[in-house]
Amino acid sequence: MENQTSSSLSSDVNQPVSVGILGATGMVGQRFIQLLENHPWFRITWIAASDRSSGKPYAEAAKWRLDTPCPQRIASMVLSPAEPDHAPRVIFAALDTEIAREMEPKFAAAGCAVVSNSSAFRMAPGVPLVIPEVNADHLHLIEGQSWRHSSGGYIVTNPNCSAIGLVLALKPIEERFGIEQIFVSTMQAVSGAGYPGVASMDILGNVVPYIKNEEQKMEEETLKLLGRLSGNSIQPLDARMSAHCNRVAVEDGHTESVSIKLRRKATREELLAVWAEFQPLAGQHLPMAPAQPVEWLEAEDRPQPRLDRNRGGGMAASVGRLRPCGLLDWKFTVLSHNTIRGAAGAAILNGELLHRLGKLETEPAAVAAR
Repeated sequence: MENQTSSSLSSDVNQPVSVGILGATGMVGQRFIQLLENHPWFRITWIAASDRSSGKPYAEAAKWRLDTPCPQRIASMVLSPAEPDHAPRVIFAALDTEIAREMEPKFAAAGCAVVSNSSAFRMAPGVPLVIPEVNADHLHLIEGQSWRHSSGGYIVTNPNCSAIGLVLALKPIEERFGIEQIFVSTMQAVSGAGYPGVASMDILGNVVPYIKNEEQKMEEETLKLLGRLSGNSIQPLDARMSAHCNRVAVEDGHTESVSIKLRRKATREELLAVWAEFQPLAGQHLPMAPAQPVEWLEAEDRPQPRLDRNRGGGMAASVGRLRPCGLLDWKFTVLSHNTIRGAAGAAILNGELLHRLGKLETEPAAVAAR
């Protein structure tokens, strides 16, 4: 495996970090390519997908489906076997869960920093599930991973696309007032199912009130993300949560109707203030980070996927319709872009934070001393 060393972020532009993409031909893999092609810190030097794609030029193996052209440099790259030999140290992974469960540990064991979008290891006790604005301190968990001690490698994950917008909106509220109960009903875009996804005859003019494992993942991940680091483990948020997840005929953008019960009472003005003041990455200068992670929309009929999903370059959560709840305390609507903030963009932002912390280019002292 290629080793890359750099100790200074001042060389980010002149000497970008070499990165690879696992699962490069799928929809999330394509979004990784789109977002990384002109990234100031990272440069794609290795791409891999299934065995049937290995050895083919990317343009031949992948049917490009995004709204910008496939970068010519990537189109002509040949897909490598999905093995850690000759892979760069930093891997962005866009794999199906079962494949990720087998493959990601191989790359971590070979010394790779695996920044994963898969659900395979999100709830593993020693694997950090991270949104940089929410729980950057959870990255400490990588230091306890066996791969980190043996080879320097590790796995870091980002959350499910339905959890991430919700958690961005909840984090500043939970910090200031505490949260006892969360009720959420989602209206999730078809792009969340990948390609070919949901058959057109099943979704057009319809709502499908079931997404396999989605409600369980949303509930578990939300409480882990809002939990507290205690030594080498995470204590989930002590709150009750119920999620209803629905697939709707929207291309991109997950909309969620949320109700919450607070531990300490808050006024509408206080809730709007905590959203406006929520800028935990200010001064970090992470390229993918939105200037305002949670954007409040005053109009009574917003946010809407078509109009608001690309706020903050697709990395911001939009909130609106804040009003008293007749059952709990407050209710509101939150929207986030599911394939940018909810998938590839989230993983890239995790990679940027790891780079900022010096954890992409350096190995633990115990490994370096060998």
